[in-house]
Amino acid sequence: MTEPITPRVLLLPGWLDSGPGHWQTLWEARHGDSRVQQADWVWPRRGDWMARLDEVLLEDDRPALLAAHSLGCHLVAAWAVHSRHVARVRGTLLVAPPDLERGDTPPQLHGWRPVVRSPLPFRSTLVYSDDDPFGTPASARALAQDWGATTTLSLGPRGHVNAESGLGAWPEGRRLLAAFVDEAHLHRLPLA
Repeated sequence: MTEPITPRVLLLPGWLDSGPGHWQTLWEARHGDSRVQQADWVWPRRGDWMARLDEVLLEDDRPALLAAHSLGCHLVAAWAVHSRHVARVRGTLLVAPPDLERGDTPPQLHGWRPVVRSPLPFRSTLVYSDDDPFGTPASARALAQDWGATTTLSLGPRGHVNAESGLGAWPEGRRLLAAFVDEAHLHRLPLA
């Protein structure tokens, strides 16, 4: 009998990266998750970010779970349409996707338009906040529907679901991510 495989967790921060106190940074420190480092966090180029995600996925044969925040959610959607390596992903947690089609979207993010709205080829959970300054609940739910999210969940009023939201290491988010693990073939993810 073969030993079950432990999935790796890839953290996909949004524009300007995830700083200290952000749940992604805390997961990286506590659980050894891998942050997908981008060459340019200030002027993100969609194609460059997609190529980098492919590179990181190909560095390791293990299956991956993606934990995306903000612009990282749009990275997942754009990457999934173009990559030949989507089978390596077992599921993704999409947190606080911004509405990139708003009139007040910063010019640094205009290259991410038009927004990719194709269904994702793997299971996903989309989590949003009722008072996110970068997107409305309606825009988040529309993206969840377009991307074919398995689960869509409101956290209530939690801002942009970042360090300022007071989530700390966000154990509830970790449990949502761990739900993608197929216990018949993969080890459980650490939750605490």
